[in-house]
Amino acid sequence: MIGLTGSFGTGKTFVASIFRALGAKVIDADEIAHKLIRRGRPEYRRIIRLFGKGIIGRRGEIDRGRLGEIVFSDALLLKKLGGIVHPPVIKYIERSIRSAGKSDLIVIDAPLLIEARLDRLIDKLVVVKCSKRRQIERCQEKFCMQKMKILQRIKSQMSLKKKMKMADLVIDNSRSRAHTRKQVLKARREGLWK
Repeated sequence: MIGLTGSFGTGKTFVASIFRALGAKVIDADEIAHKLIRRGRPEYRRIIRLFGKGIIGRRGEIDRGRLGEIVFSDALLLKKLGGIVHPPVIKYIERSIRSAGKSDLIVIDAPLLIEARLDRLIDKLVVVKCSKRRQIERCQEKFCMQKMKILQRIKSQMSLKKKMKMADLVIDNSRSRAHTRKQVLKARREGLWK
């Protein structure tokens, strides 16, 4: 079982897609979290109670952009949000692992893999890195965010340097997609997983 993590904008989703193309079952923690905060879910109600109706978008769903503005500028509120969302995400991931076949390669794709203590479930840790400049460019392109807001989100996570020290493999995603893909294929040839 592989744990895949990185930092905001390092390209973890792209690396997860390479693993998926190689036949891995990818469990995406962000995707699970987004499902858990939909209207009608208990987590949705708890989040609205904590943050108020000002975070509700036009269709009645939580506006993740508005919620992000709040929590990434307040460490305590970010921790409280994690207290609501992380436990059910972890339970969902554990159920997904139990339901997978014994021979399946499972990749847990989670930005907060270490912080949420999901690393206890994995055999190998893969960290995706890229240059800070490239990280900022990607976030500006993908999320239309200002540099200050991007840096705020990056700072709210465990440092990439600390994650890299814990890694069994570091994938450098600063260059082309082909270069990134070659690194994953090389890791497979060298026996990172079977």
